[in-house]
Amino acid sequence: MSVPISAGATLVMPWLPPGHTMVLPGRGEVFYRYHRHANPAAPTLLLLHGWTASADLQFFTAYEALAEHYSFVAIDHRGHGRGLRSPAKFDLVEVADDAALLVQSLGLAEVVTVGYSMGGPISLLLTQRHPQLVRALVVQATALEWRAKWYERLEWKTVHVMGPMLRSSMFPRWMRWGIRRLLGPNHPLEQYVPWLACELSRNDTFSLVHAGQSLSRYDARVFASALGKPAASMVTTRDRLVKPRKQRALADALNAFVVEVPDDHLASWTSPDAFAKATVQLVQHVVG
Repeated sequence: MSVPISAGATLVMPWLPPGHTMVLPGRGEVFYRYHRHANPAAPTLLLLHGWTASADLQFFTAYEALAEHYSFVAIDHRGHGRGLRSPAKFDLVEVADDAALLVQSLGLAEVVTVGYSMGGPISLLLTQRHPQLVRALVVQATALEWRAKWYERLEWKTVHVMGPMLRSSMFPRWMRWGIRRLLGPNHPLEQYVPWLACELSRNDTFSLVHAGQSLSRYDARVFASALGKPAASMVTTRDRLVKPRKQRALADALNAFVVEVPDDHLASWTSPDAFAKATVQLVQHVVG
């Protein structure tokens, strides 16, 4: 799906680090952004985005603030943005292994993972399966589990209805309207709405549906507390998608330092300055 841009219109874009592609043996081609800090001793972050987003969509409001202090790699997950395309169903474990192989292929000894929403489970699975690669974890607007209650399991069963909606010829128009409604009038990100809509249109419908189904089966209660890594958590206290109590349960399991942002699930867009400040603060805490 593509979002049409009016003839002669200029697509206003934020600052983005250099983009690269790499073929991961036996997996496929991945897209990632890589910012290298001038100080080679600066810690390297691995930015892991949420469901239906991409690295840019999730973290562009924090890119510049993070670039002042750190190197970072930001990967698009399978079927999201410019991420790897595979005929296989999206699986969180495979996505965590994609990220681990990218880190190894870049010759990085260790990273600090920063996982937003679905990026949180990917971060925890990466740490569980490849502990030598992870120095510390930062989790944001995410949960320890996603299906403890019967009504949550019932809600996840409706994920499949996303497919026809995303394929609708009306979806690009709904998307632009929805972004503007989310941001509200005179928002500092308003100039980026056409770019945001274009980026959202890169997602693969098949992968998004199966990513939601994989996420619905995720439960880290059996292993999170044993990861043994420094951790910090951003809790979005008005979050209607990932309830704050679920976010705090994860923070407790990780024994994490907590920063609260009084906003809903898409705080990286609706409160960009607070999100960027909180992200830097969380990373600073875990790296010392």
